[in-house]
Amino acid sequence: MLQQTGVKAVIPYYHRFLDRFPDVRTLSAASVDEVISLWAGLGYYSRARNLHVAAKVVMEENGGEFPCSLENLQGLPGVGRSTAGAILSIAWNQKTPVLDGNVRRVLARLFALEEDPRSSAGEKKLWGWAEALTPEDRPHDYAQAIMDLGALLCLPRRPACDRCPLEGLCRSRALGLAQEIPRRRSRKPVPTRTQIALILCRADRHLVFKRPLEGMLGGLWEFPARTVSSEQSPESAAAALLCEFGGSGEPDFAGGIDHAYSHFRLVLRLYRCNLEKSHRVEEEGERRWLTTEELEQWPLHGAHKKVLPLLHRDSEKKLAHTKVRGREDKNYLSQSAEKSEGKRHQTVEYRKGGKFSDKI
Repeated sequence: MLQQTGVKAVIPYYHRFLDRFPDVRTLSAASVDEVISLWAGLGYYSRARNLHVAAKVVMEENGGEFPCSLENLQGLPGVGRSTAGAILSIAWNQKTPVLDGNVRRVLARLFALEEDPRSSAGEKKLWGWAEALTPEDRPHDYAQAIMDLGALLCLPRRPACDRCPLEGLCRSRALGLAQEIPRRRSRKPVPTRTQIALILCRADRHLVFKRPLEGMLGGLWEFPARTVSSEQSPESAAAALLCEFGGSGEPDFAGGIDHAYSHFRLVLRLYRCNLEKSHRVEEEGERRWLTTEELEQWPLHGAHKKVLPLLHRDSEKKLAHTKVRGREDKNYLSQSAEKSEGKRHQTVEYRKGGKFSDKI
C-alpha cells in the first residue's frame, strides 16, 4: 500500500484490509473483487491485483511460507528490488538495501547527487550508497529509520534540515542545495481527456458497470461512460451512448467533474436520463442497478465516486418536493373537510326538529 501512497492516506485502508485478511491464507482464498473493493480509493489498483496473485503463489507454490531470499521475493508479482529489500531487512533482519522514494531523496541530498536520480547513472550511484550504508547490525532498524527520516524530516519541499540528525554530514546542506536536490525532471504537459458518463435512473436505482480486470482501474465499477473523440461533442456522445441502452433523444446535462490521474487530467461531463420501469436493462454479468446508499459502499473508482454527492442532492430535492406535495395535499384535505363540515352544519340547521337531528 505504501508504494506511491503516503502513510496518512494508507492507515485506515491498512486496518480495514487486515481486519478482513489477517493472513496470507485468508487473502489467497478471497475473490479478487473483494480485494479490489477494500482497496477502492487508494489508486494504482494493479498493486491490489498483484498482492492477491502473490498470496496465491505463496500458498500454492510455497506451502504458505513467505520467501526469505531476494531472488524468490522478486519473483512475486509487484515486488521489485526495493520492496524485496524492505521485506528482507524489516521482517527477516537481513542486510539488504532499501531505495524507496524517501530513501532516494535522503541519499541524493546527503551526497549532493547532481544527476537525475531516475537516470541510469543516478540510479547506479544511489543503489551503491544504499548498499554501502546498510549495516550488518540491526538492518531492520536502519531500514525503517532511513525511510522515516525521508518521510518526516527530509521532505520534498521545505526539508527540516535544522532538526535532521545528518545535518552535519549532508553535502547538500553544506552547499546550500537542499531545496534544489534531488534534481527534478522537466515535466511534460499533462494531456486532458474528455469523457461523458450517463446517470441512468430507474425506480431510484442507477446503472453501473464493472471494468475489465486487466488495464487501468481494473475490477472497479463506474457509470456507463465513453471518451469523447475530437470529432464529437459531449452531447452527441451522450446521446449515442444512450441509444446503446435503447433510449432516444438527448439526456439532460447534470454537471461536470475534474479528476487528476498521474498521467492525464480527466474532464467528466455528466448526463442524466430517467428510464421507465418497463425499460429493461438487465442485471447480468458485470452490471448492476443500485441505490445511492448501495453505491456508497460499492467499489466505484475515484472519478465516478465524485458523482455520489450529485445523487444525494437529487434525492434531497426529491424528498423536499415530496414533503411540499404532502403539505399541499394535507392543506387540500383540510380545506375539503372544512367545506364538508360547513355543509354538514347547514344540513343540521335545515333538519333541525326533524327525525335526523338527534343522529347528526
